[in-house]
Amino acid sequence: MNGNVKILVIDDEEKIADVIKSYMEKEGFAVAIALNGKEALEKYKVFKPDLVILDLMLPDINGEDLCRQIKMIRDTPIIMLTAKVEEEYILNGLNIGADDYITKPFSPKQLVARAKAVLRRIRNTDEAEVVLTYNQGDLIINIESHSVKKSGLVVSLTPVEFEILLKFAMYPKKVFTREELITLVLGEDYEGYDRTIDTHIKNLRQKIESNTKDPKYVLTIYGVGYKFGGE
Repeated sequence: MNGNVKILVIDDEEKIADVIKSYMEKEGFAVAIALNGKEALEKYKVFKPDLVILDLMLPDINGEDLCRQIKMIRDTPIIMLTAKVEEEYILNGLNIGADDYITKPFSPKQLVARAKAVLRRIRNTDEAEVVLTYNQGDLIINIESHSVKKSGLVVSLTPVEFEILLKFAMYPKKVFTREELITLVLGEDYEGYDRTIDTHIKNLRQKIESNTKDPKYVLTIYGVGYKFGGE
């Protein structure tokens, strides 16, 4: 599978980019490098990567802004790299669409593992087409196409948000703890912040709930976790 998977590495530190490229190519991935934001956008459109590894500290374009621009073109999964270790930066990165967040310095082997985990999450739905409909068509989930409609309009979910929603929908009576969601959606090897799930839940609610203060689909079970409320 890896031989067909393309990764775009965006980092202005050429040595770091080369190390990442070397490790990824050893795993069979096809890798392209961009050393600034302008070059990244040009290569992104031509290379059409399956995954982007994005350093936030670029010389010409703010990394967060570049993330938003990429997501506007296509919802490609993004792993952010940064020397900023404060939680507010991490949560902000997740809020604007990042699928994972790794702080520098990092282990290249860990980055490879996290990249594989992200790719695995977006490629593991091979079921026949199944359309799940809730609340008299208010919410529609198409498993095969990974698409969601709310009130007749297409909702753009990140791969992680879709997986969370799908897990809820497939087990509507189950209350998921934060730890269970991390394992099921982010993988057993995930070593990031526990509050990552809370951020994804918040973003998911903003996209599929008519009123986030009175959610109908993603319900909080206080002291336990979350469950699905669609009917």
